[in-house]
Amino acid sequence: MLVTMKAVICTKYGPPEVLKLKDVEKPVPKANEVLIKVHATTVTAGDIIDRSMAVPAWSWLPTRIALGLTGPRRKIPGADLAGEIDSVGKDVRLFKEGDRVFGSAGWGSGAYAEYKCLPEDRIIVKMPNNMPFGEATAIPFGAVTALFFLRKGNIQSGQKVLVYGASGGVGTYAVQLVKYFGAEVTGVCSTANLEMVKSLGADKVIDYTKEDFTKSGESYDIIFDAVDKTTFTRCKKLLKQRGVYLTVGMGPIILLQMLWAKMTSSKKVKFGIANQKIEDLVFFKDLVEAGKIKTIIDRTYPLEQIVEAHRYVEKGHKKGHVVITV
Repeated sequence: MLVTMKAVICTKYGPPEVLKLKDVEKPVPKANEVLIKVHATTVTAGDIIDRSMAVPAWSWLPTRIALGLTGPRRKIPGADLAGEIDSVGKDVRLFKEGDRVFGSAGWGSGAYAEYKCLPEDRIIVKMPNNMPFGEATAIPFGAVTALFFLRKGNIQSGQKVLVYGASGGVGTYAVQLVKYFGAEVTGVCSTANLEMVKSLGADKVIDYTKEDFTKSGESYDIIFDAVDKTTFTRCKKLLKQRGVYLTVGMGPIILLQMLWAKMTSSKKVKFGIANQKIEDLVFFKDLVEAGKIKTIIDRTYPLEQIVEAHRYVEKGHKKGHVVITV
């Protein structure tokens, strides 16, 4: 008898309405796999790209080759998840039935579903004891990305760091991590999010709707653009000698700026794609259990409202994370 589950299906690129909730066959774990009953997942900027293929012209072809030329190669979207081990394959040793876990299935790899099979050595770890599923599911993308960039900038205690986009999914974690590493942090965000960013530990906040942060007269060891809304050219004068400009943005212009800065200045431009590692999830698990970091959730939607959730995230004004409960 065929056993089914609810899952979101995406067979073509387009607006949020291309996402359809359907009954599909429930997966069965292989010998080295665990079957996770998904309790929560997220909608991130990456999920929007996977669904819409709204990418710059220079990356259109490579992105299509990677994700699918005429439509998503993987029909069930969703990357990050948190849930409970429902069953395990006969060779699994790291997990047992009932374990609460969080991690990443990989981009567009099936987290928008009631169940998901993953190899036991994939990017999944046991959840923090003091964290609910909805908060844990945001860590693999937002927190790991923030950590990746701050490490890339070689953050040190006593430095001064500016985080642009401090109220977003990556920025809210970046503010907290800067404080954890012993540096002073200035957060740039809109009026509505000033108090929230302060509550995360920001030493100073700048309202970009009322003040041009480049005219503050301050200088920084690191400027981290967590939303790809600034430029190195605009921020260069704020950087100290040997300062670093970090950006989640990518493209030929940023690459040229990085090479030019390397040849002509002591200031640096760095970008990249965060690679998720088990040890990074363990790092955050320990921070959460020690009460040193938290997740900001803007809105929560049930799986049945995935279209509405994508519409909201696509507007680009979310604070923290948008969580989907399954």
